[in-house]
Amino acid sequence: MRKYILLSLAVLIAPSLAAQQRDSVRRVDDTVEVGRLRQRVDSVFSMRVQHELQLTPDQTTKLRSTQERFSTRRRTLMVQQMQRRVALQDQMQPGVAANSDSVRKLMDGIQAGRAEMVKIEQDQDREMSGYLTPVQRARYQQMRERFMQRIGEMRMERRETRGMRPGMRPGMVPRQGLRGGRRRGI
Repeated sequence: MRKYILLSLAVLIAPSLAAQQRDSVRRVDDTVEVGRLRQRVDSVFSMRVQHELQLTPDQTTKLRSTQERFSTRRRTLMVQQMQRRVALQDQMQPGVAANSDSVRKLMDGIQAGRAEMVKIEQDQDREMSGYLTPVQRARYQQMRERFMQRIGEMRMERRETRGMRPGMRPGMVPRQGLRGGRRRGI
């Protein structure tokens, strides 16, 4: 009897474990693909900056180093901020009492993250001031701002084509309207 129960559990659990493993492999593949795509986009952006700002080889090398260092810090902070926003959204679900301490900590973390993002921008600009002219720095900032706006637009378009609304995470079901009100999807 005991062997039968263990065998039954194994049969029931095996597909779940296999699915988890497939999902894990898929996430790793997605992460690798995202990394490759990010490198390609960064490379194209860097070449365009080099051309439009008419950078010297020395300036190009220094700017690449600065971009790599600060983009790593920026990406890490953006992931943390996204995690905080998702956790806050989870706390603020309609019909569920939010934990005040958790909400306060998350709000404080989001605010601190915003301040840290400003500090990263200031630190990067200060470092670039050592090898770029003020005009080159201003042009770089403009190019980067337009670039980031375009990336945001592309993300929105991608969400729309997947049927997701802004702020939704993959796997969430879009809410259905009900006489102008909102109700949670299943």
